[in-house]
Amino acid sequence: MNDQATVLIVDDEKHTRDGLRLSLEDEFDCYVASNAAEAMEYLQNDRIDVMLTDLRLGEDNGMKLLDAALAQPKPPVCIMMTAYGSVDTAVEAMRRGAYHFVTKPLNLDEVEILIKRALRSRTLEHENVALKQQVELKFSIEGILGQAEVMKPIIETIQQVAPSRATVLIEGESGTGKELVARAIHNLSGRPKANMVSVHCAALSPQILESELFGHEKGSFTGAQERRIGRFEQANGGTLFLDEIGEIDASTQVKLLRALGEQTIERVGSSKPIQINVRVIAATNRDLAKMVEEGKFREDLYWRLRVVAIQLPPLRIRKGDIPVLAEHFLKELAKTNGKAFKPLGEDALPAMMKYDWPGNIRELRAAIEHGVVMSNSNRVMLKHLPSYLLNPHGLGIGLRAPSLISTKDSASALPSDPAIKPRSDLDITEVEHQLIMQALQRSGNNRTVAAEMLGMSRRTLQRKLKDMNMVRTHRRRMQPEAQASAS
Repeated sequence: MNDQATVLIVDDEKHTRDGLRLSLEDEFDCYVASNAAEAMEYLQNDRIDVMLTDLRLGEDNGMKLLDAALAQPKPPVCIMMTAYGSVDTAVEAMRRGAYHFVTKPLNLDEVEILIKRALRSRTLEHENVALKQQVELKFSIEGILGQAEVMKPIIETIQQVAPSRATVLIEGESGTGKELVARAIHNLSGRPKANMVSVHCAALSPQILESELFGHEKGSFTGAQERRIGRFEQANGGTLFLDEIGEIDASTQVKLLRALGEQTIERVGSSKPIQINVRVIAATNRDLAKMVEEGKFREDLYWRLRVVAIQLPPLRIRKGDIPVLAEHFLKELAKTNGKAFKPLGEDALPAMMKYDWPGNIRELRAAIEHGVVMSNSNRVMLKHLPSYLLNPHGLGIGLRAPSLISTKDSASALPSDPAIKPRSDLDITEVEHQLIMQALQRSGNNRTVAAEMLGMSRRTLQRKLKDMNMVRTHRRRMQPEAQASAS
């Protein structure tokens, strides 16, 4: 493998190109181009470490080539050369980002020394950037950004629990970063090289979930044409992350309890126990304690999962972190979308601080990406962000995942829609029902879209609709009895 630094020589004079190439090719891997188009082809298709370009390239302009080279995802160090040197030209080239400026006729030894110096400077710059990223990563605890007071005990808990093997239950509204916390615990656990395997429990039917978790033998059920290794076995020696744990059925709860307690599993269709070494982290946006009281979740499994509990706060009570999170997403999403980094405009952040963020960090990230993509100026202004930010209490869709919010929060989340009529005696269940009906109406009765608007899985929405129908049926039955009693 060739590990020489690559140098692109751009000059419209053949004897200059060839002379530089002959002088430098013993030390560097050299490319030559006679015009800007040829140079750009190299810059876009090859790794170029240093570009040495003439200021005048026939009909082309070396300054424009400099700008184009420095706009590449991995820009080279650029050195300008010209026979028409002047202080003003040198200043302009340096202002645009050139590393240095040399005049013709060239001293070839000095050019070689200059290139080596430029390469050393770039190496030091990359090392400094990498060191800064490591410091930032350490400060942010594996990417969990936050300086708000409510985040300090959470970060301390993550650091304390990570090296242990204790099972962790992460609770919080949709979009608060539960999977990010799970990954931080795994990465700080001392076994980050092992797998972290994730399972979205609400997305699978009970039979498929059981097979997904524990695997199955060939022929164990219709369609089982070959043996399948389950997620527990895939995560052996590492971490299994069970998202939306509150959605699993009673039968799977029993098998999960045994897996946690005995560290053994059995594939579907087999009675042979398989020993495992898996650390389980579970997450939910539901109130599992309440589900235990209602008989919908096993109490023994609840306590097995909840050895250590982490409650993630919604973004609306840690708004002090919005500037830090916003800047992080601006940099990340500019890079993802192939855009130059642009800071927030002075009108954007105040609107973001007033908004309640019912979708939490996930919604903030989506709003920032909207701004990055739509910005046509040198900043991301309020006009580039989603229009619903003009409503500080609501959301564009106006909906918040209702399972973990208080009645007070629910009232503030209600949009000004005549379909929803708050009353002083309105309870949390009625608020939830009305939000669901509004989501269905806005989505054209598309349950998948409505579930996304509500920040829940489609399966959760179906369960809630079923509960709503049972309540309505019960009320209709009670009405004749109440009328008979009154008469």
